[in-house]
Amino acid sequence: MNDVLASEQPLYLDPSRPLAERVKDLIGRMTLDEKVGLMNHPAHGIPRLNIPAYNYWSEALHGVGRSGRATVFPQAIAMAATWNRELIYRTASAISDEGRAKYHAALRRNGYTAQYQGLTFWSPNVNIFRDPRWGRGQETWGEDPFFTGEMASEFVKGMQGDHPKYLKTAACAKHYAVHSGPEKDRHTFNAIVTKRELYDTYLPAFKKLVTEAKVEAVMGAYNRTLNELCCASKLLLDDILRGEWGFEGHVVSDCMALSDFHLHHKVTEDEADSAALALQYGCDLGCDHVFSQIPTAIERGDTTEALVDRALERTFSTRFKLGMFDPDEEVPYASISTDVVACPEHRQLAYRAATEAVVLLKNKGGILPIKPSTKKIFVTGPAATSMEVLLGNYYGFNDHMVTLLEGLTGRLPEGMGMEYTAGATWKHPREIEHTWAPDTAQSADFAIVCAGLSSFLEGEEGDSILSAQNGDRESISLPQNQIDYIKELSIHGVRIVLVLTGGSPIALGEVEDMVDAIVFVWYPGMEGGRAVADVLFGDVSPAGRLPLTFPKSLDQLPAFDDYSMKGRTYRYMTKEPLYPFGFGLSYSRFEYSDLKLDQTKVAAGDSLHVSLTLQNVGERDSAEVVQFYLSDLQASSVVPLHHLVGFDRVVLKAGESRELKFTVTPEMMSFYNDDGKLTLEPGEFRLEVGGCSPSKRGQELGAPKPITASFEVK
Repeated sequence: MNDVLASEQPLYLDPSRPLAERVKDLIGRMTLDEKVGLMNHPAHGIPRLNIPAYNYWSEALHGVGRSGRATVFPQAIAMAATWNRELIYRTASAISDEGRAKYHAALRRNGYTAQYQGLTFWSPNVNIFRDPRWGRGQETWGEDPFFTGEMASEFVKGMQGDHPKYLKTAACAKHYAVHSGPEKDRHTFNAIVTKRELYDTYLPAFKKLVTEAKVEAVMGAYNRTLNELCCASKLLLDDILRGEWGFEGHVVSDCMALSDFHLHHKVTEDEADSAALALQYGCDLGCDHVFSQIPTAIERGDTTEALVDRALERTFSTRFKLGMFDPDEEVPYASISTDVVACPEHRQLAYRAATEAVVLLKNKGGILPIKPSTKKIFVTGPAATSMEVLLGNYYGFNDHMVTLLEGLTGRLPEGMGMEYTAGATWKHPREIEHTWAPDTAQSADFAIVCAGLSSFLEGEEGDSILSAQNGDRESISLPQNQIDYIKELSIHGVRIVLVLTGGSPIALGEVEDMVDAIVFVWYPGMEGGRAVADVLFGDVSPAGRLPLTFPKSLDQLPAFDDYSMKGRTYRYMTKEPLYPFGFGLSYSRFEYSDLKLDQTKVAAGDSLHVSLTLQNVGERDSAEVVQFYLSDLQASSVVPLHHLVGFDRVVLKAGESRELKFTVTPEMMSFYNDDGKLTLEPGEFRLEVGGCSPSKRGQELGAPKPITASFEVK
């Protein structure tokens, strides 16, 4: 009989005692070697204390990842394109249900949980997608800090649940901070930004997740920021995260980031030195082996066991909140059955997310939706039968994945003809030069060309087998062989509906003029084929909106490794984009009118109340994403040209109108000054409300005409 069971129940196993007391009691029973064995992501077990081995590394970017069967939801950037907070919350709730069920199943099966089987999920990624070359931009929620915080907060809330005592799962905000490529330099890079840019762009989403969504964990990035290692930064971890924001959860390093201290950044001498530095500034858990050298660091006098205890108090607080040391009957989430894993309800939710994520970028002559009078369609392109384009990266697995071709086949009405050929590869020219594709396409009413990007062409360092840039893209254009194939069809007079997959902007160049319609479907998850088919056939009116700007070319962008925001994203870009942030067309039409402010002169510190009317003036029921943008016209510092301050996805029947109300708060009227301090100044402001970010280009492309009003802060 072990010594825990042989004596009276210890305090740490008493669910009625306060959390802090239980954690301190447990840690006080451990030897230093036992403590050190718990400091890395594959934490050792301590049998004498009834602590099973536990691996902290689990993934849930868009479904439980890398852990067998699960519901595969659309990639994160696709979920961002829905602009639907409620949907994101429901999706994350479904993911965490599956994560809970799978955790308990693994525990019952093995007595412990291995990598990807735990309850500490290292999601969401709330880095700002500042450059379209970055292969991991697909994991993010786009380029806007406010929007990222709004959407990712709903994800965190859905993951963690709403129980007053227990977490359903523990979410993690990553990668903190100022981290978004290049992938090949991520282990050595030093991101230099101004205090204004830090607080204005790179930190707001993290702050929102910490202070409002109460995210349980934060992951430090590989790089340095302002000359400090992100996983050992006094500024980021001590001053801001725990000081300004009052974060009480635990900090985990990115994987092998602690080794980067001495191997690549050359800031420390060896593993023990790196361990001491990370502990000093509040990194509590290493996705690494470096913390195994803590005893050596203590012997040298470089760190203390008290700092080890501090780190363990934080990580074990998370484990206690997850109910890992309480009887199952005490933990409400422990009863979630494995019947929820990939269940029909979750499959339907994945379908809904995929349909709402579809962004219609062009629809010349109303070629879409596909008309009942259509006699034949021709499906072609490398994405049509690709499983990879459903998955993106950090994915789970499902035995009912629906490719684009399968989705179209399932939706095709009897009597309508369809033919298919791949026609082109992802990146390389065809080995057989001649193809009958143009001739076949000419016999159809139009061709649905499924092209774009896949995980072969963009992703994390080392993931993308056809990328020469460790997952990043050298070019943001379509691969030349895909352009050549589209051109081959076009010069034969084929009408083309271009269905683009991918996780980041694509500069279309001459292709934009060759095709009649463009539909961007991202990496749409297991139900992607069915969802895309239903949008193309008009069962669902597209209402996805871009969560990032599509530049016309790389010539419009600063250098990839320049972290200044000058000229980047819709907030600071002065050049005309290909497609602006917030843009997306519909099968219906919407009109904005009657914008009213409750006052035109606002006392500093007061809110402004706004009302307007939105009407669906088209012939189809549809959703419209109403977007509110504010411009500070007289700021004494550099400020965004305009910035998103609110949004709402509104569903209206054909002909229906609705009055909408919105409040502009003092914080929305404020800006970050050169010292990174939130500042509210008197001056003139402009409010614009519409279906796209303020942009002449958006109007040219068919976005609804926005309505504007000005007011003054006194």
